[in-house]
Amino acid sequence: MSSRILMTGNDAVGKGAVDAGCDCYFGYPITPQNELTAYMSLHMPMNDRVFIQAESEIAAINMVYGASAAGKRTMTSSSSPGISLKLEGISYIAASELPALIVNVQRAGPGLGDITPSQADYFQAVKGGGHGDYNMIVLAPNSVQEMYDLTCLGFDLADKYRTPVMILSDGRIGQMMEPIVIEKHKPKLVDKPWALTGCKGRKPNIVRSLLLGEGVLEAHNAKLQAKYAEIKKNELLFEEYMTEDCDCLLVAYGTSARIARGAVDMAREAGQKVGLLRPISLWPFPSDAIRKLSQKVKKIITVELSAGQMIEDVRLAVNGNCPVEFVGRTGGGIPSETSIIEKL
Repeated sequence: MSSRILMTGNDAVGKGAVDAGCDCYFGYPITPQNELTAYMSLHMPMNDRVFIQAESEIAAINMVYGASAAGKRTMTSSSSPGISLKLEGISYIAASELPALIVNVQRAGPGLGDITPSQADYFQAVKGGGHGDYNMIVLAPNSVQEMYDLTCLGFDLADKYRTPVMILSDGRIGQMMEPIVIEKHKPKLVDKPWALTGCKGRKPNIVRSLLLGEGVLEAHNAKLQAKYAEIKKNELLFEEYMTEDCDCLLVAYGTSARIARGAVDMAREAGQKVGLLRPISLWPFPSDAIRKLSQKVKKIITVELSAGQMIEDVRLAVNGNCPVEFVGRTGGGIPSETSIIEKL
């Protein structure tokens, strides 16, 4: 049973969270993600679930920590500077091996910047952002449909691996409207014997990130790294478009990938063999797929709403096999299809 409805990207995240069985939402207002907070403020109570507008971003992420430790499916959302405030708590959540969904509808920076779309939080998301050796699964939707689908998937992956998952979107995708198809989602719920649910009749559980004693923290880090290696092996997501015979490859995600796909179509009409690889999971990153394509193309161009961040991971994957160049805009600017064609 499915239905087709018109939604904004931010509302689609909210709908996905409710359908995925989110028990608790904790947030704090910031543009351009306020529609998501508003959606949750209405629909969570309607479904007998918890909605709290916290007193700050720091309070919100620590509420996520507590609710997740109690075994609840929980999430928060914000935009770029708000996510920066949450990073200490995200590090604690990762270290404590707690599942949570974090949504970043990016806005232009640095600093307060403005409320236009950006992809300049890539480093922050995929390199950890907070302190310590940790990673989050980072999923990058490029449509309203994927805002819904990847939110549902994000909750399932968070529970599967006991780790935070980030939806890395931007103000353009968050606020635009598109028709989407809503399939009946069946959350992949898992047992949580580690949760703090009261210890009557069992041994107490302990959830913490402070690990003292010689070698204890190092052993815990080794355990985390083994989990991250498993995620890299099993949860890689990307899409290829016209890469079979291409001699120039575009690499782009999110809003940039929509523009890059249009540039591919324009280039093909002009007789140029151009293709597109779109990472959907930014962490884990599709390095092997890019490496294989770099062995047959003449050039790779990354397209980003930033001064160039993902390009570093592309260059690491390519490892000198071919030149890697860049098309991008900062401060809320959007690259055009024409600017990509000119670069080609």
